[in-house]
Amino acid sequence: MSDQTYDDGRARNLEALLRALAEKIRELDAAGRLLANPAELTRLVGDVKSELFHYEVRATYDTPEVADSRRIVNDAIKQAEQGSPWQSKSGTEDGDDAPEW
Repeated sequence: MSDQTYDDGRARNLEALLRALAEKIRELDAAGRLLANPAELTRLVGDVKSELFHYEVRATYDTPEVADSRRIVNDAIKQAEQGSPWQSKSGTEDGDDAPEW
């Protein structure tokens, strides 16, 4: 399941990767060497890009339990909007919409 979810530790690691990339860019820029080693920047950007992709996909992943709960709720909402099949649509004789027991 760890492949399908994105826990807090992994999120903190992504934040550290983003900060490291930003710091590297600042260092190179301050030294006037921003484009001195494009291969290194490409590798760093690639690492961050890959982890960002995993974050985007995994952070929004529903576990099977959450997906099932979401389905049940959505089914109930649809059923309420369409009206329940066992509920009378005409109401009672006195005009009250509540069923007579």
